Amino acid sequence: MKKEDNFYITSYCSIAKGKLHLNGELLYENDNSDFKEFIKEVYKQQGGKYAKFFKMDNLSKLAFLASDVLLMNENLNSEENDIAIVFSNNASSLDTDRKHQKSIQNKDNYYPSPAVFVYTLPNICIGEISIKHKLYSENSFFIFDTFNAEKLHAYANSLLLNNKAEQVLCGWVNYDEDTYEAFLYLVSKKGTKTHSIKEIITLYTT
Repeated sequence: MKKEDNFYITSYCSIAKGKLHLNGELLYENDNSDFKEFIKEVYKQQGGKYAKFFKMDNLSKLAFLASDVLLMNENLNSEENDIAIVFSNNASSLDTDRKHQKSIQNKDNYYPSPAVFVYTLPNICIGEISIKHKLYSENSFFIFDTFNAEKLHAYANSLLLNNKAEQVLCGWVNYDEDTYEAFLYLVSKKGTKTHSIKEIITLYTT
């Protein structure tokens, strides 16, 4: 048995097509096609109490809420948590970038909003999650054409094998023009589901 075979997926969460799942259990469902209304309803249903949530861009809201549901279920230390974050998507922060571009392209109505500009990097959502849950470890945000279980698996294992973190929050968080999908999972040294490429793909596709 290789050393990396000792890593496990302790929990996983997904948000897509009007549904929120945690560890395979449906927690919320709403067929409202409007993302802003849907994500607000999920936030309220989950008892959200983080005022800054409403100021985030759509990508950050999606990533934050999926992370929040997953991590709140873990009963984390309230002071500091050695959890790395490794996220990915294929649209980067394009949805917010378009809004920022629209605000600066008209020279006669030039009014770039700092509230929009601050979210024109995809990894800003990682900062929001880290602040809320007091995560002080490594973090990365990769841009792939499609969900890439192989790269996420390899990177998470590398962080754990090199003692860069005690746990790794991995996954795919994509938002572009009301098309959204989040799939996150937590990798640890304890658990029942082996952290393997096959298991990651199985959880992602079911």
